[in-house]
Amino acid sequence: MEYIFLITFFIFTSIHLYASYKKIDTLRNFSKGFILFSLLAYYIIACDNPSWIVIFAIITSWLGDLFLIPKGVKWFTIGGIFFWISHFLFIFGYIEHTYDLSNVPFYYYIIFGVVFASIVVFNFTKLKPHLPKALFYPMFLYLLTNGAMNCFGIFRMISEVRLGTILTAIGALGFFISDNVLFHVRFNKNSKITNHFLVMLTYSVGELLMILGLVL
Repeated sequence: MEYIFLITFFIFTSIHLYASYKKIDTLRNFSKGFILFSLLAYYIIACDNPSWIVIFAIITSWLGDLFLIPKGVKWFTIGGIFFWISHFLFIFGYIEHTYDLSNVPFYYYIIFGVVFASIVVFNFTKLKPHLPKALFYPMFLYLLTNGAMNCFGIFRMISEVRLGTILTAIGALGFFISDNVLFHVRFNKNSKITNHFLVMLTYSVGELLMILGLVL
C-alpha cells in the first residue's frame, strides 16, 4: 500500500514541476496540495513506529504549502510560520531518531553552525534591497532555523552512518536550497530564476529523502 502513495507523490510532483516550468498557475495550485499529503500517508503506513513529531512536521509543511498558494505578503507570512514550526519539529524528530548524539564531536556543532549561518548571512546581503522591511528579520530567523535543521540532519548522520541518515541529511540540504532560491524568486526582481521549478524540485526531492531517511 505504501508504494501507491509513493507513486501518487511522483505523479503529482511531476505534474507540479511541469506546471511550474510552464507557469501554469491553476495546475500548480491544484497539484501542490497532493505532494506532501501523499508523503504523509506513505510515512504513516511504511514506518513501523510512526513518530507523532514527524507526522506533525509533515502536516505543518503541508499547511505551509497550502498557505503559500495565494499571492500576497499575508499568505506568504502565514505559510512561512507553518514551515518555521515544521523545521523545529523535524529537528526534534531527528533527535528522536538519533542513536547517540554524544558520538558527534563538539567542534562539528561549531563548524556546521558557522557554515550554515554564513550562507544565510551572505544570501540576505543580496536579498536585503528587495525584501519588505517588516519581513527581513523574520525571514532571516526562519532561514537560520532551516540551517539548524540541516545541522541536526548532519549530526544524525555522523552519529550513525547508514543509508537512512545519509538520505535525511541530503534531503534537509535540498529543503535549505529550496528556501534560499524561493526568496529570490518571490522578492528579487533581478533574479535570473523566474519560475518555481527549481524551488519545487529541490523542495519535493528534499522532503522525499527526509521522510525516506526517517523510515529506513
